[in-house]
Amino acid sequence: MGLLTEGINEVIATTGFNAAPIGIHFREGEASLVLFIGSHTADNIVRDGWIVANLIHDPVLYVKTAFDDISRESFVEEPVGGKKMQRLAGADAWAAFTASVERKTNEALVVRLTLEKEIIEEVFACPVNRGFNSIIDMAVYATRYRKNRDPDLKKLIDYHAGIVRKCGGRQELAAMELLMKYLA
Repeated sequence: MGLLTEGINEVIATTGFNAAPIGIHFREGEASLVLFIGSHTADNIVRDGWIVANLIHDPVLYVKTAFDDISRESFVEEPVGGKKMQRLAGADAWAAFTASVERKTNEALVVRLTLEKEIIEEVFACPVNRGFNSIIDMAVYATRYRKNRDPDLKKLIDYHAGIVRKCGGRQELAAMELLMKYLA
């Protein structure tokens, strides 16, 4: 697989006209993901059987899609394997997968992914930015924190906020400000 690398790849996944940050697990040539039952992403995958992984370097969009819906104008329709799939209009690259539920628990679905098509829209070299990486971590913790108000998650959010303030640029700082508004 070309676009995904070994480990967990943080992407913005699209299913229908829905977008959400997702971690795609890629190990030993196999791609999968775990989704909470009841999420729009899980419902759409069960219904439609596909997902698009969008590679994009926009920390504000990661935060927005973690907590809110984005407009239909943010999507581009792509024909893949006889199906109409939607990807993000601003994606630097994207990979379309068929998705099949491999296992179901009371809380989650384990979904196996099979690559159908991947495209690099724009070559974009991006150095590692600890501020951007901390935004991803903050978004993960913040979605859980909103549900249970666990003080340990708040400590992690605050820790990563310090990294964003120290290492982030204008976009990372804007993303952090937006994330804090969603938590208020």
